Amino acid sequence: MLIKEVCILGGSGFVGSAIVAKLAAAGYSVKVLTRRRDNAKHLFLLPKVQVIECNVLDYQALNSALRGADAVINLLGILHQGRRVNFNAIHHQLPAQLAKICKDLNIKRLVHMSSLRAGKNAPSQYLRSKGAGETALVSHLDELNITIFKPSIIFGRGDSFINLFASLVKVLPVVMLAKPNAKFQPIWVEDVASCFVACLADRASYGQTYELAGPKVYTFRELVQAVMNTLQVQRPIIGLSDGLSYAQAFMMEILPIKLMSRDNIRSMEADSVSEQAFPAIFNLTPTSLETLIPQYLVDQTPRGAYDRFRRSAAR
Repeated sequence: MLIKEVCILGGSGFVGSAIVAKLAAAGYSVKVLTRRRDNAKHLFLLPKVQVIECNVLDYQALNSALRGADAVINLLGILHQGRRVNFNAIHHQLPAQLAKICKDLNIKRLVHMSSLRAGKNAPSQYLRSKGAGETALVSHLDELNITIFKPSIIFGRGDSFINLFASLVKVLPVVMLAKPNAKFQPIWVEDVASCFVACLADRASYGQTYELAGPKVYTFRELVQAVMNTLQVQRPIIGLSDGLSYAQAFMMEILPIKLMSRDNIRSMEADSVSEQAFPAIFNLTPTSLETLIPQYLVDQTPRGAYDRFRRSAAR
């Protein structure tokens, strides 16, 4: 199956931007669907990339936007529910609708991003809705060439996890940490993007589900400590009990900007750790967290501040 044009839902986000850049570098024509075109300004100058405003929850609008594509990549996901969108709509109903449109338009190739530990028996609504989306897609394996990826937390320049805690440890005298012993196996965004692009034209990946996780397992406490070590800032970390973790999350839910919810706490009850070796099909050795976070947190260290001063002074 010859793939020339790829349509991406969620292509203007953190992971999507990395995938779009690699697709463009590989010579694909890329159509990025986004709710607001201004959100994708950073993609405008990439060769063969077209950014289109589209309400992907509108069946007719999505059907029209996908016409002419040879493959579709779905990266859409939310961490918090709101008045306008919920987990079921984004994680379950949208993938089901997307599969139907792909069949109607004879788009055979569909690549989907779920989440590690997603499933019908998972402890959180987030993970259960992700599992329902996987189930909806698997029911179409006889008609579509589908690949599903299930990554652990994804880190990299511009991520919303490592950078969030980098900001917090600089201003908080003490870090009150929910679920300090929850486990994660972080994977670099560029490694995730490489897997997505590599699988597109690889028939061996059709009908497969792959877990993507980095080379090392960390507790939540260890991740925050790694951030502090990089920033050369030390703060006491007080691990909260389950009860206090839920109480903290409840208080955060009423803030204008949600940093954490009780459903996020429930998600952490299932360790985001892969029980499988990294998929050999991609011929890739995942990059470690310690190797990379100094590169994109360096500007927030005292040495980084000094280097910025020197650059601004043209020295």
